[in-house]
Amino acid sequence: MPTIYDFKALNNKGAEVDFSQYQGKVLLIVNTASKCGFTPQYDGLEALYQKYKDQGLVVIGFPCDQFAHQEPGSNEEIAEFCRINHGVTFPLMSKIEVNGDGAHPIYQYLKTAARGTFGNAIKWNFTKFLISRDGTKVERFGSTTTPAALEDKVKALL
Repeated sequence: MPTIYDFKALNNKGAEVDFSQYQGKVLLIVNTASKCGFTPQYDGLEALYQKYKDQGLVVIGFPCDQFAHQEPGSNEEIAEFCRINHGVTFPLMSKIEVNGDGAHPIYQYLKTAARGTFGNAIKWNFTKFLISRDGTKVERFGSTTTPAALEDKVKALL
């Protein structure tokens, strides 16, 4: 069975990122959007990243425009918005699809590894996947679960 480390994706500058570089890290992967009611969660994601990055946490944002056109910008516009408005320093990837035939392979994997309450489709922006250091444990959290609410789970995996 594959793990998250078997996948690659493009970062927001168009460079390929091999997820094998994250082996031994705790990953928090989130589909993000800049014009969503949950957009303020960028602040909480950045706070978690800053607090625990030296202990092995990596937060990775995957912008997605599949939910009510709430991420209309280009990769550059998204990165600038995140930096200026939320101080984001964690890795941002290129905009992707998380559902449907065009779903990125990473999201196809994540949705299978941690099914949601009503199946495996992503329901909205800021769905979160927390992945253990060895890549074997994947937990899914919905949009309403704040980054702060995940802190104890993050600490337990670190």
